[in-house]
Amino acid sequence: MESEIRERRIRLTVAYDGTNYHGWQIQDNGVTVESELNRALGELLGVPVKVEGASRTDAGVHAMGNVAVFDTASRMAAEKFAYALNHRLPEDIRILRSEEVPSDWHPRRVNSRKTYEYRIYRGEFPMPLKRLYTHFTYRPLDVERMRRAAQYLVGEHDFRSFCQTGAQVQSTVRTVYSLELEEQGPELVIRVCGNGFLYNMVRILAGTLMEVGQGKREPESMPDVLEARQRGAAGPTAPACGLTLVGYEFLQHFPQNFPN
Repeated sequence: MESEIRERRIRLTVAYDGTNYHGWQIQDNGVTVESELNRALGELLGVPVKVEGASRTDAGVHAMGNVAVFDTASRMAAEKFAYALNHRLPEDIRILRSEEVPSDWHPRRVNSRKTYEYRIYRGEFPMPLKRLYTHFTYRPLDVERMRRAAQYLVGEHDFRSFCQTGAQVQSTVRTVYSLELEEQGPELVIRVCGNGFLYNMVRILAGTLMEVGQGKREPESMPDVLEARQRGAAGPTAPACGLTLVGYEFLQHFPQNFPN
């Protein structure tokens, strides 16, 4: 007699337009990306399924490569889940890849590099076709000043000043591997890569750098902002629409201590 079917862990690479969702994580007050994935998996497998995501993006934030895992006893080939789920998901959520991973693998418990982009559209007037994916500003931005400020934020620091008040985390120390600004015509892209990010951290980084670009604070003030370890020392939280999670680079398979 055949033994009990072994459960497998499946990893999904998920892209989504976050405009119509109340973020990644399940909420009582609206539809989320996580709830849509759970619904589609439940329909496909005939049993309740709960995915666990790598990044809990906020309402209105987009992703080109968020990662989630779920366990299943289904015999379906791992790579077929992407095709089956995409038939059941709304058109603003797509599975780019599905694959089997070891049963102890979890995206929040392995060493990784995570990359975000924050896009700013600069002009006299907004561009309607960019409104969902960029933050518009008519104020001139001195990009060189912003680049000078960004260099003070690269490395391992206590980023408490760049964390939304009330966030529940064990440590506010994070490592930023790179923080670059690239001009693409009227768009200014702030690209940041790190080992993990605090609640609203990238949006606060963007808001602070924009204040530097507008001349409201000096590039050389960044060390003082970090040292203050108070949310009020940094700039405003930039709007969610400009933020996209570009993707992950997983550095090793084995579980490690990783910032929460």
